[in-house]
Amino acid sequence: MLDPIFETNLGDIPIHARGKVRDIYAAGDFLVIVASDRLSAFDYVLPTPIPDKGRVLTQLTLFWLGLLSDIVPNHFVSASVDDYPSQFHPYRDQLEGRSMLVHRAKMIDVECVARGYVSGSGWKDYRKDGQICGIALPAGLRESDRLREPIFTPATKAQSGHDENISFETAASKIGDSLARQVRDLTLKIYLRASDYAATRGILIADTKFEFGFAGDQLVLADEVLTPDSSRFWPRASYQPGGPQPSFDKQYVRDYLESIHWNKQPPAPVLPGDVIQRTSEKYREAYRVLTGKPL
Repeated sequence: MLDPIFETNLGDIPIHARGKVRDIYAAGDFLVIVASDRLSAFDYVLPTPIPDKGRVLTQLTLFWLGLLSDIVPNHFVSASVDDYPSQFHPYRDQLEGRSMLVHRAKMIDVECVARGYVSGSGWKDYRKDGQICGIALPAGLRESDRLREPIFTPATKAQSGHDENISFETAASKIGDSLARQVRDLTLKIYLRASDYAATRGILIADTKFEFGFAGDQLVLADEVLTPDSSRFWPRASYQPGGPQPSFDKQYVRDYLESIHWNKQPPAPVLPGDVIQRTSEKYREAYRVLTGKPL
């Protein structure tokens, strides 16, 4: 088994972009997106990779893209390295299972977030003034309460640091009213489909974010979709509103970092073996529960 991938190294193939988790390579009219095992917490990439994390992100995205394909087109082309341009073939061991060949897309400069529960930054906003992204909510909601209906809460894309929640009107001023309405409606439609499915698997999707772009003239769903990195997945059996919920994501790492009183300044601390193992198990469990099969 390969060691956890911290950074890909594809020889002479130039890297197009490197994010906190993903390495992106140009492939002519396409891109190859590789999900590494890097993990970021509190806006810093930690020095310790999480085994299988990148495979979970890629394989879960592929699962959801298939389930949602009748709602919205997406940028996916192939996950078989045989279909990639020939210069990628020698690096099969780094690419297989954790990469996708996708159409290039001009991305929309707004994060499209759907919330079905009051949690995270939404809970912080609600405690201030009873609103999330300018949407007034009923008084007296508790942390993790379910909303009467899901809401669209866009955010700005931040190159570093946290994304910032914005109102629908602010999003419309950035990308145009018609497009803002289109991505809002798609975001909520996708969220409802995914939430209904996940509920049958014993998981509540508290919130999730999507990214859209234009491949030519066609609006497409792009990047990762409904993964533990872009969503809050809660076990339905233990759901109890009134506080934070256990989740299938990196919360285990966040809790550890809080317990050692890290000041959230570089350098980020190295994770101990038990935290690495438990976090890896959480990611694999999310895939197994949602898809019904092991990674």
